[in-house]
Amino acid sequence: MNERILTHSDALNEALRQALEADPAVFVMGQGVDDPFAMHGCTRGLAARFGEKRVFDTPLSEAALAGVALGAALNGMRPVYMHNRPDFLLLAMDQIANHAAPWRVMFGGAAGRAPLVIWAASGRGWGAAAQHSQALHGLFLHVPGIKIALPATPYDAKGLMTVAIRDPGPVLVFDHRDNFSFSGPVPEEAYAVPFGKGVIRRQGRDLTIAAVSRMVREALSAAETLAGRGIEAEVLDLRSIRPIDHDLIAESTAGTGRLLVCDTGYPVGGLAAEVAATAAERIFGKLKAPPARLALPDCAAPAGPTLEAAYFPDAARVVRAAIDLMRR
Repeated sequence: MNERILTHSDALNEALRQALEADPAVFVMGQGVDDPFAMHGCTRGLAARFGEKRVFDTPLSEAALAGVALGAALNGMRPVYMHNRPDFLLLAMDQIANHAAPWRVMFGGAAGRAPLVIWAASGRGWGAAAQHSQALHGLFLHVPGIKIALPATPYDAKGLMTVAIRDPGPVLVFDHRDNFSFSGPVPEEAYAVPFGKGVIRRQGRDLTIAAVSRMVREALSAAETLAGRGIEAEVLDLRSIRPIDHDLIAESTAGTGRLLVCDTGYPVGGLAAEVAATAAERIFGKLKAPPARLALPDCAAPAGPTLEAAYFPDAARVVRAAIDLMRR
């Protein structure tokens, strides 16, 4: 039987459509969700199908609109706020970190929950520079009370979004512009990809490469190159980072003895540091070398495709980092 193939954006579109069909409390809001670009195609056709009361454009007022979404969530709705760029989540940080995240515990559960989903896409693509290219999932990783997903495949994009919309609390879904150019098998029916459960994308014995989002694809490409040099890398796709699959990280790294963390974010105090700490805390005695990190340079993103190519890590740099780790 032939597999059903969808693009990453079509998989997200289907997740949103099925959620809108299944639950009248779900609605989609955001800048340009009803225009021809339709959030990289993720919201294409939804406004025409469900009407402007359930799929609608919003002004450029991130703090206010995050408050609107939170207020709706606290009153029984299930908003999906398509936020476009992570950079501008900083304008909504008060609503997310001070209100949505701790809401349930602040009131001992008596004031209900905040079933709010916020989606944003980061990454390179057109020389977007410092204010449109930031990868801020590591910043939100520091905030208790929220869940965070970073899909790498169309299958996970649909399954994680479906679970996020059903979740009783606030969820951030960070996507990557590079993901939208890829396709993969996606079942037609609604299904769940659970948070906190990573997956082994490639078996290996010599080192573990733990990655998220577009870096999963780069890691898999690098693993093929490394195999040609006699190095068998095991590639982990973490899928979500809050909660994060500490057990999978520890078990895989204990088996290989080496850990390389490939993140789409920054190295200082971020996801790569958290994953490396997991290995150090849980299986220190089984490590053959210190954990290594490959992330964005610790500086603002440049403008222009040439500088972007030098700034964003790719498979070739994963190969170099893996070989360096094997030499330790």
